Amino acid sequence: MGKVHESIDGRLRTFIERQPMFFVASAPSGPDGHVNVSPKGIPGSFVVIDDHTVAYVDITASGSETIAHLRQNGRITIMFCAFDGPPNIVRLHGHGRFVTLYDEGFDDLLAMFPGDLPEERGTRAVIVVDVERVSDSCGYGVPLMTFAGERDLLPPYMERKGVEGRADYRRLKNRVSIDGLPAFDMDPDVAD
Repeated sequence: MGKVHESIDGRLRTFIERQPMFFVASAPSGPDGHVNVSPKGIPGSFVVIDDHTVAYVDITASGSETIAHLRQNGRITIMFCAFDGPPNIVRLHGHGRFVTLYDEGFDDLLAMFPGDLPEERGTRAVIVVDVERVSDSCGYGVPLMTFAGERDLLPPYMERKGVEGRADYRRLKNRVSIDGLPAFDMDPDVAD
């Protein structure tokens, strides 16, 4: 049976902080466009800032749908599932914003995370969510799964690219969403 909570505290906060992965959902406004759901699970990349605010480190990757959707309408949902222990699903509904590696305040936000995710490891932004609705439900339909370990692939891959290589990659793959919305177009153009 689902329940809505006043805030992220106590049992919910403990549950969220011990999950090795979470899912981020966003969508463009209107009846057209693609709903996006992205799995996230790089250690140390999620933090509960306070009872109504969370943030996660956004790593340079093959798309930039969440940033595009946040630019357009700000809507975002984050979901955590218990794959071991007692069944549970927690959803955080809210409005988000992003602070890029080029923005004032980026370093202060990044310092809140326990992980080692500096820009050299591919960090392009921090997504901050003002949580408006906190709910949990039974999770009886979620299978039990065993955590085998981390895939330490994306951050080292981005680290090997170097500063200009990461910017080139973002200019190639992250400027617009799959629906053509402006996404991560903050990297300065390369002078010819």
